[in-house]
Amino acid sequence: MLKSVGRPAYSGIAIGRACVYRKQQSELPVSCGTPEQEQQKFDAAKETAREQLQALFEKTKAEIGEEQAMIIDVQMMMLDDLDYLESVADLIQGGASAAAAAQESGEMFSSAFAAMDDEYMKARAVDVKDVSCRLVQILCGTQTGAILDRPGILVAEDLTPSETVQLPKDNILAFVTRQGSSNSHTAILARIMNIPSLVQTQIDLDDDIDGKLMVVDGFEGVCYVDPDEETLSTMRAKQAELAQQQAQLEVYRGKPSVTKKGHIVKLCANIGHPEDVEAVRKGDAEGIGLMRSEFLYLGRDTAPTEEELFEAYCTVVKAMEGRRVIIRTLDIGADKKVDYFGLEAEENPALGYRGIRICLEQEEIFRPQMRAIYRAAAYGTVSVMFPMITSVWEVREIKKFCAKIRQELAEEGIPYGNAELGVMIETPAAAVMSAELAKEVEFFSVGTNDLTQYTLAIDRQNAHLERFYDPHHPAVLALLRMIAKSAREAGIWCGICGELGADATLTETFIKMGYNELSVAPSRILELRKIICESEVEPE
Repeated sequence: MLKSVGRPAYSGIAIGRACVYRKQQSELPVSCGTPEQEQQKFDAAKETAREQLQALFEKTKAEIGEEQAMIIDVQMMMLDDLDYLESVADLIQGGASAAAAAQESGEMFSSAFAAMDDEYMKARAVDVKDVSCRLVQILCGTQTGAILDRPGILVAEDLTPSETVQLPKDNILAFVTRQGSSNSHTAILARIMNIPSLVQTQIDLDDDIDGKLMVVDGFEGVCYVDPDEETLSTMRAKQAELAQQQAQLEVYRGKPSVTKKGHIVKLCANIGHPEDVEAVRKGDAEGIGLMRSEFLYLGRDTAPTEEELFEAYCTVVKAMEGRRVIIRTLDIGADKKVDYFGLEAEENPALGYRGIRICLEQEEIFRPQMRAIYRAAAYGTVSVMFPMITSVWEVREIKKFCAKIRQELAEEGIPYGNAELGVMIETPAAAVMSAELAKEVEFFSVGTNDLTQYTLAIDRQNAHLERFYDPHHPAVLALLRMIAKSAREAGIWCGICGELGADATLTETFIKMGYNELSVAPSRILELRKIICESEVEPE
C-alpha cells in the first residue's frame, strides 16, 4: 500500500481506479517556412483555437454554469492580447516557427504573470500557459485525447482551466493533483461537483499507479494506492456513513429553520447568475441572500446595459416566486477586474477603488444597476445591498441617489417596486460604526471573507498566509457579535453571506449572537437546517 499526503480542497471519501492524466507533448518542427508563411499559420491556428474555446464555453455553460464558463471566456480574450501577439510576430520575424514563437511567448508571459505580487494577476499565468499550449498543439497537430471512459479517480501533476472544464465529469470520483491550491480551478470544480479533492500531494505519477485501486480521504488529506483490506474496510464504512448522513438530512427538506427555543434563522443561497436558481431550488433554500452583480459584468468587452441587467435580475426574481432576492450592487475591484472600465492599476487594490466607491464616483455605472433593480422589484420581493461601506455619509448619498432613481422611473411611467435597502458589513470601520449605520438602513449582511481579511491585515488570496488566516480569530468573532447587537438594538434584521456562514461549527454561535439569516452554497442548506432545528440555544 502506498500512502500520500496532500492538502484537502474538498471533503469526502472516494474509492475507485486511478487514472493518471498526462499531457501529450508536442514536437516542435525542426524547420519552418518564410516569416509570412509562419505568420499565416499562426493566424489560422488562432482562429481554430477561438472556435474550440467558443464551443468549450457553450459546453461548460450548459453543464456547470456560466460562472465557470467565464474561465474559458478569459482565454478567448487572451487570444487578442496585443502584447502577446506582438511577441509572437517578433519571434516569427526573427526566424522562429509559428509553434516555437507561440510556445516561447507563452512561457515568457506566464512567467511574468507568476512573478507579480497581485494574486489575481498571478492566477492569470495558468490561463496564458493554457491558451499558448492549445495554439502549439494545433500548430503541431497533436491534441490530448479523452480520458476516463469509466468512473475513476483522476490523478495529475496539475490541470489547466480548459482541461478541467473538458473532463468527463460524470466519470470523476475525485481529483488528486501534485500542484494546485484550494482556490484552483480544479478545487472549484470539485466543490461544484461535490466530490473529494486533494492538491499539493506527494504522489508519484509513474505508470504503476494507473489503473490501480485508490482511496481518497478528503477529510484527512490522504490518499492510498493499493490499500490493504483494513484501510479499504475502514474507508468503505466511512463512505457508507457519509451517504447515510446525507440521506438523513432529507427529512429536513421543506421544514422551517427554527430552533427549539423558537428563534428563526432563515437559510438562503448565494448565486452569481440566473442559471444558479435551479441549484437554489434543489438545495431547498428559503430565498437568495446574495446575488453577485459583478458576474454579470465579467467576461465581456463592454458593460451590460440596463435592459440586460433587468432581464437577469427579473429572471431570478420571477423564478423565486415571492421569496426574497437580495441583489448586491457591483463589487468590481480588488481581485475582480474588467478592462472596459479603464480603472488604473493599484498597488494595493484590496484597499483601493472598488465596490460602492466606484458607484458613488461614476454615476453612469451606478444608474443602470439601480434602475434595473427597482424595475425587477415590480415582479417579486427584492432587497438591495451595497458593498464596501465604511461611513454613514456613504449610505446617505446612496439613499438620495435611490430616491432620484425612483422619481425618474415614476416620471417615465416605467413600473417599479420597492426594494429594502441594506449594507454589507465587511470592513472593521463598518463594524465599529454599525450602531450608527443601523439607523440608516433596513438590514445588515456580513461579508465575512473581507471582514476577516481587513481585520487580520491578511490577503486572503495569498497561499503563503493560509496558516495565519483565521476566520475564528477572537477579533473577528467580537466584531460579528458587535454587528448583530447593533442590528438588534436598532430593530433591523442581520445576516451573514460570507463563507463563514456555512461553517457548521459556528452555527450555534451565530444563533447566540442573534443572527436572523445565513446565506450559503445551496448544497449546505439541509446540513445547517438540521443544526438549527436541533439547537436549544437562543440569542443572548
